[in-house]
Amino acid sequence: MFSEKIVRNLEKSSWIRAMFEEGNRLAKIHGRDKVYDYSLGNPFGEPPAEVQESLKKHVLSGEPGLHKYMSNAGFPDVCARIARSLEEESGVPLAAEHVVMTVGAAGGLNVVFKSLLNEGEEVLAFAPYFVEYGSYVDNTGGRLVVVPADTATFQPNLEELGRSITAKTKAVIINSPNNPTGVVYSEDSLKAMAAILEAKEREFGTTIYVVSDEPYSKVIYDGVTVPPVLSLFKSAIIVNSFSKSLGLAGERIGYIAASSRIEDVSTLMKALAYCNRTLGFVNAPALFQKVIADSLDAKVDVEDYQAKRDFLYGHLTRLGFEIIKPEGAFYLFPKSLIPDEVEFAKIATKYNLLFVPGSGFGCPGYFRMSYCVPFEMIRNSIPAFEKLVEEFR
Repeated sequence: MFSEKIVRNLEKSSWIRAMFEEGNRLAKIHGRDKVYDYSLGNPFGEPPAEVQESLKKHVLSGEPGLHKYMSNAGFPDVCARIARSLEEESGVPLAAEHVVMTVGAAGGLNVVFKSLLNEGEEVLAFAPYFVEYGSYVDNTGGRLVVVPADTATFQPNLEELGRSITAKTKAVIINSPNNPTGVVYSEDSLKAMAAILEAKEREFGTTIYVVSDEPYSKVIYDGVTVPPVLSLFKSAIIVNSFSKSLGLAGERIGYIAASSRIEDVSTLMKALAYCNRTLGFVNAPALFQKVIADSLDAKVDVEDYQAKRDFLYGHLTRLGFEIIKPEGAFYLFPKSLIPDEVEFAKIATKYNLLFVPGSGFGCPGYFRMSYCVPFEMIRNSIPAFEKLVEEFR
């Protein structure tokens, strides 16, 4: 009666949403303040003042044409501002015609894969990875190939990358700072990755695009810097959103920026704009395009996230959890106390603790905790963690 593929996918739908719904169930029983829900990566703080002021300005301005259709790529002046900002960061020449405004990063990734992939071509992703990458690639008839995790560091597993590339490999997707680990991919790792890709391109006579999913690129700690992908890879495509960096997850606003060094980049940009329209997005939300153009230098309160990271990391490692300290994003990815992390997550619900099993990110044996939650909830959850750990001693 309905799409068989979609019905099958419903049966194995996202662990993140499943745990979120479990949180709602437990809250009805115990009260919201007695449930410690670390399942959902929903930005905690409100958007910065610059965003609020820009929104007021544009809503009240009566600016003609603000609420009408525009180019499928977005307002040219907005694209130009983003291009200029990325050029300053990377040193790679960019102009307005290298940017397409999108309905968030999720919409942008679907547009990119629709523009790049032929039936059966492959996209490589490093585990652990955001689970919906598989759906985005599958939506276009492509195939996601998962490169196994290097659990010692959660840097890209370059040895396995070399073995995973075939003549059908069209793209590699990277996500740094990473969801779910919070690890920032080092410049040395990315340079080594670039060398591997160049060698494989020569071997197979193909072009392998690097699609960099960057919604957490401004949520970083301890003076760490995120290496500019545009300067490290010739065929780089950035997909970004302002959901996390400006706390605008519900506004669905982001962009695609393609390197000017890509061969026949003009055709790629036309394809991106075309797919933006034919996938049904038509154009990114007009009002928030203008708000973003005013707010490129604004930032959320990263110090708040860092304080929560430090508090949780300190207490959980004290209790014996093995964790690589995050350098960005707002997630911890501890090792489960038993090999079956799904069973571990189920046991944790006895203490009203909710987190997402690592198998949902292609990395069994670990679990993800999102600390974009009230600090009071984090403090109150520590006794529950102590009871959970005691059960396994």
